[in-house]
Amino acid sequence: MANSDPSEKTKPMRKQVEEYIVSLQDQIVSSFETLDPGAPAFKRDSWVRAQGGTGQSCVFACPTDDVAVAQSTVLEKAGVNISIVHGTLPPAAIKQMRADHTSMPLPDRPDGLPFFAAGISLVVHPRNPHAPTVHANYRYFEITEPTEGTAGGSSPGELLAWWFGGGCDLTPSYLYEADATHFHSTLKTVCDKHGAQLYPAFKKWCDEYFYIPHRAETRGVGGIFFDDLNEGPHARLPPPPAAAPRPSTPADIFAFVRDLGDAFVPSYLPILTARHSLPHTPLQRRWQLVRRGRYVEFNLVYDRGTKFGLMTPGARIESILMSLPETARWEYMSDMGEEGTEEGRLMVVLRTPREWV
Repeated sequence: MANSDPSEKTKPMRKQVEEYIVSLQDQIVSSFETLDPGAPAFKRDSWVRAQGGTGQSCVFACPTDDVAVAQSTVLEKAGVNISIVHGTLPPAAIKQMRADHTSMPLPDRPDGLPFFAAGISLVVHPRNPHAPTVHANYRYFEITEPTEGTAGGSSPGELLAWWFGGGCDLTPSYLYEADATHFHSTLKTVCDKHGAQLYPAFKKWCDEYFYIPHRAETRGVGGIFFDDLNEGPHARLPPPPAAAPRPSTPADIFAFVRDLGDAFVPSYLPILTARHSLPHTPLQRRWQLVRRGRYVEFNLVYDRGTKFGLMTPGARIESILMSLPETARWEYMSDMGEEGTEEGRLMVVLRTPREWV
């Protein structure tokens, strides 16, 4: 899916990102539907945001009244969403963004600031406890000065700040070291193409970000995470070694993000293909639901994308909460995850993140 058309370079970055995420969404959804052709198709839900912008949510949720189908599908809940939105960030959202993006020069404006955001966000919860949940998110953001009659739309004012952010991470219920190694190796190969220092920095950032402090454990076995990638200083990135450049222009960074997006299917589909039909027990299903409870805790309590989305005027709540599984458990004083069990093997790496490649 390489961008080889020279005319693309003359398009505004926001248009290039928009066209790419539309194409990537179709590629990813098609790959899941091809893997499980007997399952219901993803529901494609196009929407228009009253405050400005559009999007499409592609969601898989098996009908609960069809027991035969519900017990046989590869996926239990999944969503692959894109949004291309613009409008005005209110002061509260600017304050939250300034706290989350300390390197961004965002001035105070009592009437808010125009913004543009385009991105793809996906979460996949397979049915089988041996198949891991996966999350990915890649986005582009612009903040501009207010101008007469615009709010981040087709005629933006002076650009105040722009950045790319995103990442991809794996959340298994049962530890298969080969799966974690494959997932991380695929991401590292992409990162190394753009700078030898990127994977170690972004892998560490992922381990730190997807962490549940009140549980003292990471959400899963990690992947990569980055934010505030722009032409200024790169937060969390050490100086590159000699002859090892890192992406620093909009075109360079977009090429990096595009390569990561293209790597999603090869990073995850082989794992899902290998694990989705393995036999499992009621105890393993119970553990899967307990781990999903941890997933919900992180997304609702700590995930800054969720918190920012809920603060944004005209937020589409169905899309924001798409990441949550249909079923989960919160057990009081659970007896699972003890040392010496398969569940305990997972807990060891969640409490002490490992280098997989």
